[in-house]
Amino acid sequence: VHLVESGGGSVQTGGSLRLSCVVSEEIASTYYMGWFRQAPGLEREGVAAMDSGGKDIRYADSVRGRFTISRENAKTTLYLQMNSLKPEDTAMYYCAADLRPSLTALRLLGVMRRGDPAYRGQGTQVTVSS
Repeated sequence: VHLVESGGGSVQTGGSLRLSCVVSEEIASTYYMGWFRQAPGLEREGVAAMDSGGKDIRYADSVRGRFTISRENAKTTLYLQMNSLKPEDTAMYYCAADLRPSLTALRLLGVMRRGDPAYRGQGTQVTVSS
């Protein structure tokens, strides 16, 4: 199983970036997926999560209204559109996938915060300068 992120970079405050995560077909069709981030010295944070059908979607309070998670299962790709970026959004961003029993998007945010999703990528760096 491979999850490969891309799309990170450096932007100024107020800018936008779109992260992508390419996954295997099995994950794309059935797994809950999400994004989490970790900055040096800070706790891991679950940023956004969604089910395979796009009906169960949750965001962290810190990004709600600015970030949008989406997925194109046919293209086996998960996205995170990030607008109105702030310096505090600076972090390594990871995509993750899980399919444990009774999983919901809200629970996946917690799973990612604890650092134990079934699968995760290697990360892509996002840096927002003021």
